[in-house]
Amino acid sequence: MKKIITASLYLLVISPVITPAMAERSAELNKQIEQLKKDTKARIQTLEERLNAAENAVATQPASRTTAKQNNFNPAISLILNGSYSNYSQNPDDYALPGFALGSEVGLEKEGFSLGESEITLSANTDQHWRGQMTISLADDNGETSTEVEEAFIETLGLDNGLTVRAGRFFSGIGYLNGKHIHAWNFNDAPLVYRGLFGNQIKQDGLRLNWALPTDQYIELGLETGNGQSFPAGGSHSGLGDWAAFMKTGGDIGDSASWQLGLSHYQADNIDGRQASTHSFTGDSKLNGLDMIYKWSPNGNDAEQSLILQSEYFQRDENGTIAADADNGADNSSIETNQKGWYAEGIYKFKPHWRTGLRYDRLSSSNSGDNSSVLQQTGLLDEGHDPHRTSVMVEWIPSEFSRIRLQANHDNSTRESDNQVILQYTQALGSHGAHQF
Repeated sequence: MKKIITASLYLLVISPVITPAMAERSAELNKQIEQLKKDTKARIQTLEERLNAAENAVATQPASRTTAKQNNFNPAISLILNGSYSNYSQNPDDYALPGFALGSEVGLEKEGFSLGESEITLSANTDQHWRGQMTISLADDNGETSTEVEEAFIETLGLDNGLTVRAGRFFSGIGYLNGKHIHAWNFNDAPLVYRGLFGNQIKQDGLRLNWALPTDQYIELGLETGNGQSFPAGGSHSGLGDWAAFMKTGGDIGDSASWQLGLSHYQADNIDGRQASTHSFTGDSKLNGLDMIYKWSPNGNDAEQSLILQSEYFQRDENGTIAADADNGADNSSIETNQKGWYAEGIYKFKPHWRTGLRYDRLSSSNSGDNSSVLQQTGLLDEGHDPHRTSVMVEWIPSEFSRIRLQANHDNSTRESDNQVILQYTQALGSHGAHQF
């Protein structure tokens, strides 16, 4: 009891000393807290004012400035440099394919060094709906450099249901090789069937619609129409001159292989005066084709080893009249043709930077008309000979941007065999997208 009384007296003595100090300290803390609240509130208010000012500035910015920024011209630019050295055992000026009319661009490159065909490509997305592309080719033409707009088209982006629309100038989608630029081919020169029936490659100035079907297996349908002013159409006419339709399907075989099959049809009606090397043609042309490709690489990785098997077959019927030029009698004849051809090639990658390939191609024709002498003079009779050729190549590919290729052809396009050797380089500079399957 005595201890409790003593403690109570002690607390009564010290309480008046502690309480005023604590009260003063508490008042000071409260004052600092209030000042901190005021400062924080002022800073928040300042930040809100700055944010509102920024939002108002964006909202009132002219729409033309935004549009200009979105349409900055910043295309991907690609340059393909091609060159070659060629040697032939026959005169390249005498080149012909008996039974076939050759377009103006068909023939052998000159002997010796040649610039070949180089390309400049510009491509970019216009906006979220469109992309555009232009390819200009620079070719060596008998010692002079010729310039041509090879492709110039616009194409839709992101249409629903797998649809794509292309308009302008473009390579036709028929066949397998036709839609690819020459530098992406496995051999330096075009297959004989492309020379004889396509004039090397079919181009369209027109419109194309592609539809990738919503199926588990890849299926794509294509329909295109053009003005028909390029071989194998051509001549003088206005409006639509030719059209083509094609189908492609394919898939994978396990993890290491894939395949693709294609069917094509091309048709040009009312051709009026199509020019060839010896005559002009007026009439109709219809062509059907089949293409197949198989690719293999270990587990789908072609870095060290791969195999490509590729083949195309085309058959063409033409009906009309021909007019021989002055050097070939300047006479006329009706004509009905049945021309066909095919090629098959295999490409084997045996080391990381080395590939070798073998190709065989063959043509045949059955042409008739009411004036056989005109057909004979213009080279449209086969002379009892089916053009054929065997080619081998080996190439060194240090990277995806460069290639050195050595190719040899035993060419029996005519009865006189021609042994041909071609050394070629290809360099890709700048942006260059992956090639299609």
